[in-house]
Amino acid sequence: MRLPRLLAPRTIVSAHCDLPCGVYDPAQARIEAESVKAISEKYQANPDPEFRTRAILIKEQRAELVKHHLWVLWTDYFKPQHFEKYPQLHQLFNEATKLAGASGAKGSVDPAVADKLLAKIEEISKIFWETKQA
Repeated sequence: MRLPRLLAPRTIVSAHCDLPCGVYDPAQARIEAESVKAISEKYQANPDPEFRTRAILIKEQRAELVKHHLWVLWTDYFKPQHFEKYPQLHQLFNEATKLAGASGAKGSVDPAVADKLLAKIEEISKIFWETKQA
């Protein structure tokens, strides 16, 4: 009985990658945000309470993934020179992550909220791809 306890990890960590892999793309956040929107639309169209409960749970998981993918870009990809060139970038990320969170898409089943989130992700994506051209 002691062996499993001895082999269990002492510290559990979570990361985008085990290494700074250099593979970043706002498409990951966009795809999850598109799922949030589609689920919100299906929720609105289906009055079944069991379906709606499942839809909310899945939508909230997807919204959490949006936040995760945005945070990875914000903290790992974008560097000080990007924030200097695009001074609105911090504000965009702040607004986008809030739109993905409890006060936004995670806490709402309104597809219009997901549309706002998608618009913010698109703004971030444009800047991201400009930085890749440089």
